[in-house]
Amino acid sequence: MVANQRKKRVKTAHLIKQTEAMNFYTSIFKDSQITNIVRYGANEAGPEGTVMQATFTLKGQEFMCIDSFVKHPFTFTPSISNFVTCSSEEELDNLYEKLNEGGQALMPLNNYGFSKKFGWVNDRFGVSWQLNLPL
Repeated sequence: MVANQRKKRVKTAHLIKQTEAMNFYTSIFKDSQITNIVRYGANEAGPEGTVMQATFTLKGQEFMCIDSFVKHPFTFTPSISNFVTCSSEEELDNLYEKLNEGGQALMPLNNYGFSKKFGWVNDRFGVSWQLNLPL
C-alpha cells in the first residue's frame, strides 16, 4: 500500500427527479449540502431549467445527479445501494424512518449479528440504502 494514498470519492449518478431527491437527502443527513447545480438553458439538449448536473454531499460523501429527460426501460435495483455507517441508534432510526416513508423495507431494523443494528430500505425515489450501526 502506498503511503499518503488518497481516499477516492465516488460519484453516483441518480437518474431520477433529482432536485426533489437531492433536497430531501440533504435535509435528513447530517453534514450534508448541495455544492453545485448546472441547469439546461434555452435551446440546449434538455428542457430549460432542468438539471444538467448537480453535486451534493451526504455525511461528507460526494454524489452527482442529473434530471433525465430520456425515458429509460429500467429502474433502480437494490443490487447497488448506498451504505451508511451511523454514529448512534437515534441517527439510524431517524434515517430509516424517513427513507422508508413511501418506500419499501428490504430488511427491517434489527440486530442481524454483524452489527448492533442494521436496516435496508428502498426509498420513494427507488434508491437503495443500507443503514448500519457498527459493533
